[in-house]
Amino acid sequence: MNKINSNYQSKIRMLSILTGVFFVCFNFNSLAINNLKPTIDSLKITFINQDLKLDPDIIKGLKSTIYNVYPKLVKDFNKNARMDITIKIDTTYDGVAYANSGKITVSSQYLHKRPNDLDLITHEIMHLIQSYPYGAGPSWLTEGIADFVRYKYGVDNVKADWYLTEFSENQHYTNSYRISARFLLWVSQNYDQKLVYKLDKKLRSNSYSNKLWNEYTGFSLDQLWYNYSKNPIIKS
Repeated sequence: MNKINSNYQSKIRMLSILTGVFFVCFNFNSLAINNLKPTIDSLKITFINQDLKLDPDIIKGLKSTIYNVYPKLVKDFNKNARMDITIKIDTTYDGVAYANSGKITVSSQYLHKRPNDLDLITHEIMHLIQSYPYGAGPSWLTEGIADFVRYKYGVDNVKADWYLTEFSENQHYTNSYRISARFLLWVSQNYDQKLVYKLDKKLRSNSYSNKLWNEYTGFSLDQLWYNYSKNPIIKS
């Protein structure tokens, strides 16, 4: 009987040890799973720099801005956005920057003149996030949303001396860029905080129409501009 009890107790001890090992492994695996990097970290940026005279800190700043802003835009606007981006610093392009099919071209001439304007890339990566079908909506709205995003998500617009254009009576919402962005901000603050996010979604699904303004705010687009022109104050 003693020998049987001894064998039984040994088996119990072994089972306890194995059970403990199992739980340790389970807890370790759970911890490992919980600590896995989110898929957003799979963002891949390829830089093609044609200007060897460009300050390397500008390249670093552009990369840092993208890594800082792009994940937020994916989360807030388009979870299916592409995760591979190519940035080309072009010595022949005499504009500022443009985006197309996962590639952003930036003028090296502009960067030499405005080295602090790193958030130009915030505007351009928003175009990659937008990915609207051709003809999905008016260009002024597309560019207005991109500058709205630069205003809201930009890393250091102040250092770049970049601000939304103050209202004047000779403006119209179709003027695009910062003028349209300020109008979008005003409508968001006064009628629907999610307006831009809703419009962006509709544009990407190719289901935008001017009727949406009335649906979201109770006013037509032209009525909203009229209201804006009478009291164009932006809340800080």
